[in-house]
Amino acid sequence: MARGCLLAGARLVDPAAGRDGAFDVRIAGDRVAEVAPSLDPAGAGVVDCRGLVLAPGFVDLHTHLREPGREDEETVESGSRAAALGGYTAVCAMANSEPVADSGAVVEQVWTLGRAAGLVDVFPVGAITVGLAGRALAELGEMAGSAARVGFFSDDGRCLQDSGLMRRALEYARVFDAIVANHAEDSALAEGWQMNEGEVSSVLGLAGLPAEAEEVIVARDLALARLTGARLHVPHVSTAGTVELIRVAKRRGVRVTAEATPHHLTLTEEAARGYDPVFKVAPPLRAREDVEALRAGLADGTIDCVATDHAPHAPEEKDREWDAAPCGMLGLETALAVLLTELVPGHLALARLVEAMSAAPARARALADHGGPVAAGRPANLVVFDPEALWTVDAAGLASRSRNTPFGGRELRGKVVHTIHDGRFTVRDGRVADGKG
Repeated sequence: MARGCLLAGARLVDPAAGRDGAFDVRIAGDRVAEVAPSLDPAGAGVVDCRGLVLAPGFVDLHTHLREPGREDEETVESGSRAAALGGYTAVCAMANSEPVADSGAVVEQVWTLGRAAGLVDVFPVGAITVGLAGRALAELGEMAGSAARVGFFSDDGRCLQDSGLMRRALEYARVFDAIVANHAEDSALAEGWQMNEGEVSSVLGLAGLPAEAEEVIVARDLALARLTGARLHVPHVSTAGTVELIRVAKRRGVRVTAEATPHHLTLTEEAARGYDPVFKVAPPLRAREDVEALRAGLADGTIDCVATDHAPHAPEEKDREWDAAPCGMLGLETALAVLLTELVPGHLALARLVEAMSAAPARARALADHGGPVAAGRPANLVVFDPEALWTVDAAGLASRSRNTPFGGRELRGKVVHTIHDGRFTVRDGRVADGKG
């Protein structure tokens, strides 16, 4: 148990408090009790954290947990286990379940399943439109007023094409200061696409999705957010043009936040050359110049945070010919290590990576109990990781019910050692705890 424990000798990286140095952290009950360079261990179980990084628990704004309806691919419980192993203490579960999370009843079901699993806080994302059909607004107010207290709405995976309906969604959401996120993909430019449009798609003979298909919708949504004064979140940014649109909008005072995924920050369209559908994702992996723009945007804060877009698929569906396979890949258990391996140091400071995975998404979603600061009286939602540990991704050994990781067989640097949620270990020494502590 973590209750009454002392995390000793860690490097505390706490962007919300501006701390980066050697500290001890004492936990009592579900709260942080003390933070100091050195604390008396008397009366507490000591957890040796020398050589490790201690940080606020990670927050994922973009997770597909598949339950209800596709429990063969993932459940709230299995996804929560994957999240805890990845260092997460909160995840936002997207609405494209079966049935769709477009009512108070369904979002409350997801929320209840998350509480029962007890490994991370699961915050359901409500659909913008009924059945994700893009024709009529869902009962946003009902979901916001439910026990799940939904404050985030998205038809993720399907772009809301109707500008008038998008405006009404933003206006309605503004009433209770909720966030609207729209999967940016202009349907007139996207028909039949299989990968990024460019030289590689021409060589492979696959229909391409131009960067402009994303940028046209993002430009429209930013204009509507400015018009309505509502909060817009841009999910899974994938192009250089989108980064620049967001940068300009922020300068103009638009209330916008944005995310990028580990795979869009580290992989390019070149991965498609082998026709391995594990690399098929929406939006598609882009060109090297887009990846560089995303990295720069994450470093300078234009892109606020990292989100996994964890999208499990059953093997019989994903392991098919490229054009028949669905888009999506796993991300919860590998996000930290992928970014430490590829971006830190060089492209990104460790403190900025921690901020992008904890404080920034918590701030964007207004999750007051997550993201730090790590201070006396605050909820004890924490992660401890070894930034130098080397490990090889074993797809068959992941906690997810699916195996569609693009990083299978890769040696990565950085491993979660402990995850603490509400003052108790959900992961201890790299293994999921029993959740009963």
